[in-house]
Amino acid sequence: MADWFATRAAEYDEFESHTVDLQELALPFFDEPHPPALRQYTKSHTREWSRIVDASDAFVFVTPEYNGGFPAPLKNAWDYLLMEWHHKPAGFVSYGGVSAGTRAVQMGKQVVANLRMLPIGPTVSIPFVNECVEEGAFRPGKIHETAAEQVLDELVRTARVMRRLRSGTY
Repeated sequence: MADWFATRAAEYDEFESHTVDLQELALPFFDEPHPPALRQYTKSHTREWSRIVDASDAFVFVTPEYNGGFPAPLKNAWDYLLMEWHHKPAGFVSYGGVSAGTRAVQMGKQVVANLRMLPIGPTVSIPFVNECVEEGAFRPGKIHETAAEQVLDELVRTARVMRRLRSGTY
């Protein structure tokens, strides 16, 4: 799912996109001695994560749903930082069984809103995800492509406004 969505995002001329794989980032469970609000990071992995998030204008979180929620590594990645997330739009691509990951997204929207991000309305929800995977690759249908376009269009509009908010030129 992430590879497919990253390809779709790369097709947009309105912004430059980057993929961050949390498995590759390999953040340990939160191990900083100070709260994130202080931005007194002591670990190189935290400083690198801070740099990545701080330099970004918008996010799309691709998440499965496990036991009615999002996976722990995603929450951990959010918890590492605070100020770097402020005033940035957040979109979601979710997948799972019958619920298509929608419960994970609803929980995630609460978390990102508390980080002072703006969760956008459009999402990509993929039910029965195994039926859409062939030879290890996600094969989207028209509904998925349309939903991805709606998410990306909304991110472009919202990121523009939120960038002005962060800069104080509103």
